[in-house]
Amino acid sequence: MAVQFNHTIILSRDREKSAQFLAEILGLSVGRPFGPFLPVVTANGVTLDFLTVGTDIPMQHYAFLVSEEEFDRILARLVQQKVPIWADPHGQEPGRINRNDGGRGVYFLDPSGHGMEAFTRPYGSDPSSPLHGVTEEVPGAAVSDKFPR
Repeated sequence: MAVQFNHTIILSRDREKSAQFLAEILGLSVGRPFGPFLPVVTANGVTLDFLTVGTDIPMQHYAFLVSEEEFDRILARLVQQKVPIWADPHGQEPGRINRNDGGRGVYFLDPSGHGMEAFTRPYGSDPSSPLHGVTEEVPGAAVSDKFPR
């Protein structure tokens, strides 16, 4: 059997709030609790097990490769729910998406402060794209300069 990534634990302040938030934004479902974990399963079978902890949580980054159509729906939900977005992982481009590798990408924070990313083209898939480095404003997007650096 080839090595496959199966699951990871996402530390959160409130597993229900964090799991529900991400599932709703990505168009996924929250599964039944498994012990202290609350699972969200992605289309390729990877399980994100949310766990409530009572300690400081270091920011982690989770990136999701999605289709163009899924990206449209994700972006619409982020705008509708007034979730601040950024075009970059450093929070320098609020209210915008990126066009890297000829695709589209967006960054946002979950309720526990983790950096989430949805993008339509794998990194490096088209480094010669004339859109690399281009960002676009998203009408109606929530803007915030409170991005952890």
